[in-house]
Amino acid sequence: MAVEIREVQTRCQLREFIEFANRLYRDCQYYCPPIFFDELNCFNPKKNPALEVCDYKLWMAYRDGKPVGRIAGIINRRANEHWNVRKVRFGWFDFIDDMEVSHALLDTVAEWGKSHGMDELNGPVGFTDFDHEGLLLEGYEYRAPLASLYNYPYYVKHVDAYGLTKEADWIEMQIFPGTKCPERLDRMANIVKERSRVHVVKVKNVRELTAKFGTSYMDVIDAAYQKLYNFQPMTQRQKDYYKQMYLPLLNFDFVTIVANENEECIGVGLGMPEISSAVRRCNGRLFPFGWYYMLRALRAKKLEAFNFLLLAIRPDYQNRGIDSLFMQDLIPRFSQYGLTTLETTSMLESNNKILDFFRVLEHKQHKRRRAYIKPL
Repeated sequence: MAVEIREVQTRCQLREFIEFANRLYRDCQYYCPPIFFDELNCFNPKKNPALEVCDYKLWMAYRDGKPVGRIAGIINRRANEHWNVRKVRFGWFDFIDDMEVSHALLDTVAEWGKSHGMDELNGPVGFTDFDHEGLLLEGYEYRAPLASLYNYPYYVKHVDAYGLTKEADWIEMQIFPGTKCPERLDRMANIVKERSRVHVVKVKNVRELTAKFGTSYMDVIDAAYQKLYNFQPMTQRQKDYYKQMYLPLLNFDFVTIVANENEECIGVGLGMPEISSAVRRCNGRLFPFGWYYMLRALRAKKLEAFNFLLLAIRPDYQNRGIDSLFMQDLIPRFSQYGLTTLETTSMLESNNKILDFFRVLEHKQHKRRRAYIKPL
């Protein structure tokens, strides 16, 4: 039978949309399911403020009455205005190995985008930079952390056959930090502190972070990322949302704030213990016991792996060596927790500032992912 495309319109259909990927990857040891509750909230306009600046639709593909694929179509009006483009994005793109299925889904997003005046198809990306993005091209034999996408190798031939071409690549690295900060980095950090009149501030929890800096660290992230691919200036509601969504998950031993002589936040670096094993164990469900496995992974005193999530420096303090302060602070903490391996999140291959930051240490590039583009 022909492929049938149905728009997701009910809560029951949304649950099926979310669960489709879990069924598709049921036997894949490298896939990490999303936290189901977070996925529901992501598509709830009352919860996710990104939907204030985005139009979107969700579709499922069926063959013989059985679900065989899914896709989201997204128009981020704020990002399009910022970059002066007319892109329709696709994300949450999963499908069986059947060209008719994948191309029918992409056709649906393309036609919807054209009907709204868009002239380019772009993806896989999400509503904003804080959503999963990039088709995995290399590194299929490594487990996906909670913070990144995983896809089967056959996805690549499907998007290539559709005529999508490279627009941006990200790479990911494994970092082997050792037990002490390299002497050259340590010396550089001390010089930078004196010359730029900056210092590291450690906080114990969200309450203390807010008391010292309000939400200015979110302003630093927003300003630092403004030149990166598909950046969308965050609204205040988005800043509050991401703060509430991510900060409670953090072990604040791994949150590094850099402040200037006026005690203004000018840099933020953070990461978290790798919890994908706990998420796999509960299949992304927090209840009845998933919360226990995740909390135990987040609060462990000895860690096997760690995800470095972000590093952001206010633009007027960039190119001063501020990044050396983060490693000077964090490497001893990695050693304290028994960490021998870190994993970065996706970094644009053209972002030499962040790449050079990690290349100072022993490292291995182990993953590559790509965002595609096609004129409509």
